[in-house]
Amino acid sequence: MSTFSKCFASVCSVAALGFGSGAAGPALAQQAAAMTFFVSSTPIGNGGNLGGLAGADNQCQTLAQAAGAGARTWHAYLSTQAADGKPAINARDRIGKGPWTNAKGVVVAKDVAELHAANNLTKQTALSEKGEVINGRGDTPNRHDVLTGSQPDGTAFAGSDDRTCKNWTSSTQGAAMVGHADRTGLNEEPPAKSWNSSHPSRGPDGGCSQKDLRSTGGDGLLYCFAAN
Repeated sequence: MSTFSKCFASVCSVAALGFGSGAAGPALAQQAAAMTFFVSSTPIGNGGNLGGLAGADNQCQTLAQAAGAGARTWHAYLSTQAADGKPAINARDRIGKGPWTNAKGVVVAKDVAELHAANNLTKQTALSEKGEVINGRGDTPNRHDVLTGSQPDGTAFAGSDDRTCKNWTSSTQGAAMVGHADRTGLNEEPPAKSWNSSHPSRGPDGGCSQKDLRSTGGDGLLYCFAAN
């Protein structure tokens, strides 16, 4: 029985019929390799305890590798605050120079200045490494809160108020500044529309547990940028 006859008798994939077997794979691989920005599809899962910046960067690198973009060096868009004699680190200084494109090849910002001004980040462009839209306000579950620990200009917070869950090492103490990947919120005025500095996390456990992050519409997701 021929392949076509068998496929009329049952459900067959495009590959089984021999269509597109030589073009789709390389094209998709090339698109993935060109990706320089994504929102992590999955969290580390321990609330604000990311294992510090190194742990967060590793999460970005691991997801990028799985998506076919592991040849680049990936960093999480996170700031840390001055503590224990160590200076603050600004998220904007960790992510390279740009431009940054999502998994579909759309440019979200051409450089650091545009990223922190009139960028092209929306629910439709702030895609995961898989090219998928991240659930936002109105979706179930809402996952639009993305960890940043940053002010609107991408710099770290000064002062004693913790906005980084003890510099991303605690799921029991502090709070985390988050941005809204879909640029929407209960109040449509700023800062609810801010992609990187909408509000601090909060919840029954104080603000940094996985439960807390989910209670306000998050999941401990990260913005990941190719730094080279």
